[in-house]
Amino acid sequence: MNIIQAVAVFLLIGFLTYITSIVVPYFRRKPNPPGNSEDFEWHFMVPCRDEEAVIGNTIERLTGTFPGTHIWVIDDDSEDATSSIVQSYAQKDRFVHLVQRRRPEARTGKGDALNTAYHQMLSSLEEGVNPEKLIVCVVDADGELAANALEQAAGPDVFANPKVGAAQTSVWMKNRDDPAPLGPGKPIRNFFGRALLRMQDIEFRTVIVAMQSLREKTASVGLGGNGQFTRLSVLQKIADEAGEPWHGALLEDYELGVHVLLAGYENRHIVESYVAQEALSSGRRLVTQRTRWAQGNIQCIKYLPEIIKSRHFSNASVVESTYYLILPYLQLLGILTWGGMAIFFLISALSGQPVFGGLENIGWVLLMTLLFGIMPFAMWGPIYKIKCEPTASWWRTIGWSIGMWLYVYYTYICLVRAAFRVATGRNGWLKTKRNAEQHLGGPVAKDT
Repeated sequence: MNIIQAVAVFLLIGFLTYITSIVVPYFRRKPNPPGNSEDFEWHFMVPCRDEEAVIGNTIERLTGTFPGTHIWVIDDDSEDATSSIVQSYAQKDRFVHLVQRRRPEARTGKGDALNTAYHQMLSSLEEGVNPEKLIVCVVDADGELAANALEQAAGPDVFANPKVGAAQTSVWMKNRDDPAPLGPGKPIRNFFGRALLRMQDIEFRTVIVAMQSLREKTASVGLGGNGQFTRLSVLQKIADEAGEPWHGALLEDYELGVHVLLAGYENRHIVESYVAQEALSSGRRLVTQRTRWAQGNIQCIKYLPEIIKSRHFSNASVVESTYYLILPYLQLLGILTWGGMAIFFLISALSGQPVFGGLENIGWVLLMTLLFGIMPFAMWGPIYKIKCEPTASWWRTIGWSIGMWLYVYYTYICLVRAAFRVATGRNGWLKTKRNAEQHLGGPVAKDT
């Protein structure tokens, strides 16, 4: 039991240290100034797999908000009308391109789909195009880039700086205020659905931004799969050194960010703009999505030796990257540790032995649970109000705090599922249904 307690204390101290290290730079971060988007050429890549419910609106938003930019929509052998919808837009607009993939080459992962579009884009470029000035942006099929996204990406701290190879915008949940995400006549399910939408918005706009704020200090900013910008010359260098720009991990976005850093460039996080996407109103679909992300995180640990040996990673970036890559294993160790302690306390209670050193210590145990087991998660409610939703009431903020504390436990379910998938060699791309597909009864992706 002493060994289990020692491991628990070690994990707790490490976690609280990390929480502190991300909150401080989050509040101290200074805004980045915008630049002139006309200094660059912009190409959007939109991976699609059964996206008929959203792809038309996405194309119209991109062409309307960013006229004159190329849009490469990748149909990964969809079984719905995605291809025909995209083709109809391509016939009317020379800046819209359909990249068609068919099985057996298709449906092998998002990275492969992006590589196909990359090669088709290269073959279409006119002679004399400057790859330093051409920026590729990956946007999800439901993504809505803010109108100032290109100006912020062109800023002096981002792509106007030749050392910067890639950048990631913040992510907001566009349906966070949906009053009935699961349809009318379902008050209880809609209550939990609304809570789930809001928790995802809090997660992306506070926790993840805070993590990226620390990474800006350690020069280890990670890329996401939506609102991801990369300089063409950097993609070409990665392809020359590693075969393709994007690779096979289920977390292909973070994997690309590692390759950018290994190539000697810097990544940036753009907080002054954002890409809006759909939050998931279904717990089952959220677990499917996050299991894929957790499995991708586990897969990326293979880059740890390269990161440690690379002269392009500072000591601080090595420490931050190492912590992130081994975090799934620490969390699995934590599950075993806390599970072992729970079993010990249960056996002690059933056998009549004093638990927690006796009832006189129960108050102290509850206080420690509040300070170290609840507050590190509940604190994001007030932070979200201060930084993102200043007009919200404090009663609502308390609800968000309770929600964030409970919401975090889904990660343990996803992590166990991801570890099982890795152990059994199941590495297929689990495509998550859109909310519109949920109501329409769209095709279900096969879990492979």
